[in-house]
Amino acid sequence: MNRICLTGRLTDSPELRYTSSGTAVANFTLAVDRNYRKKNGEKDTDFIKIVCWQKLGEIVAENLDKGRLISVDGELHINKSKTDERTYINPEVNADNIDFLDYKDKKESVVDGFDDFDDNGFD
Repeated sequence: MNRICLTGRLTDSPELRYTSSGTAVANFTLAVDRNYRKKNGEKDTDFIKIVCWQKLGEIVAENLDKGRLISVDGELHINKSKTDERTYINPEVNADNIDFLDYKDKKESVVDGFDDFDDNGFD
């Protein structure tokens, strides 16, 4: 079974385009921190290409922008290309589901903490 689940932040707003047959496809890159730190205290970050097709692609392009925290569930695809001298391996995730983990206007993560509850009188 080929399944992958990633949580990270968009490095830029998704790019939406349509194939010649009219199918929507959105592409973006997700920055995913690794679970460990280097000796200097910094975390390594992987930059993973994400592809969303059809209605999911349109929803992503309409609602996400740079810096948003999301979770992606999908299939890992390995694309290979060759030149005379080298073979390039380009992994990407073909997304089946995307969960928005923060608020669009506040950029406050529901994973990292609670909302301010200002509407309910709490601070």
